Amino acid sequence: METGELLRSIINLPIFSSSLAEEMLAGNFRSIFKGSGMEFDEARHYEPGDDIRSIDWNASARFGNPFVKMYREERELTILVLLDISPSMHRGNIARQGLSPYEQAMLCASLIAFSAEHTGQQVGSLFFDRDIEKVFPPRKGRKSLMTLVMAALQYQNNVLPRREKHGSDIAAALTGAQRMLKKRSLVVVISDFYSTGWEQEMGHLCRKHDCIAIRISSPQELPFRGLITLEDPETGVRMEAPAGLKTFKESWNDWQSERSSSWEAQCKRSGAAFLELSTETDAPSSLIKFFGSRTLGQYRQRKKI
Repeated sequence: METGELLRSIINLPIFSSSLAEEMLAGNFRSIFKGSGMEFDEARHYEPGDDIRSIDWNASARFGNPFVKMYREERELTILVLLDISPSMHRGNIARQGLSPYEQAMLCASLIAFSAEHTGQQVGSLFFDRDIEKVFPPRKGRKSLMTLVMAALQYQNNVLPRREKHGSDIAAALTGAQRMLKKRSLVVVISDFYSTGWEQEMGHLCRKHDCIAIRISSPQELPFRGLITLEDPETGVRMEAPAGLKTFKESWNDWQSERSSSWEAQCKRSGAAFLELSTETDAPSSLIKFFGSRTLGQYRQRKKI
């Protein structure tokens, strides 16, 4: 997709963001967008019936009368989007024209950011491949949001000069997010997950934050019947493949299916909610369905937050 066309699509996303924000607020994931913590408000004199566990012993000792701590619900939430900008995100379907995984990831990230802005939340982002390339500290407002979007568009244009940096390190990005976030937040990882060794770091992050893994997939059909050359965009390794053989096609399809199943199992073990989003799928409708799904509510019950 041309950059101008992609930008026009992103600019139209606020039309859908209100619907997604409403689903986030009204659906099974609504507690995320209300904030998930309690912060100290004030201390007042103890009254009969107050929970003794809320007694402020320091204040009580200082003034000679029992005081209890009062708390208020924390309404502000930080949303951090981890966006994979590695070379594999920029390859398209070998058989069809359409969105690349990176373009679909951009639409997805932008829609989540606009929805968060609609509810007055802070939004930040980390762009990563082998390293963390760009950091956008969480802020409020449309201006900071559009700064993030324009930076993401620049990475789309500059992908070829950056191909010397093969691979993506999701674990490093998750570690960076954990160091960056000081209070409970919503972390959304958007990647094709052509990476290994991230499960443990995801588990650590899920203990302190709400995490969603969104895997961008692109249907990989083999339209040719002869000998073809396949290249791994992450490592640059090439191999000749007999695309015309039935056994090879079956093995190819089995590998795609097994990879998807393995990724889901890793997310479940880590405690992250997960969504697989095809480049041929409408991102707004898929995200609205995801945030309002019964499955997501069951996930939160299992997590017991």
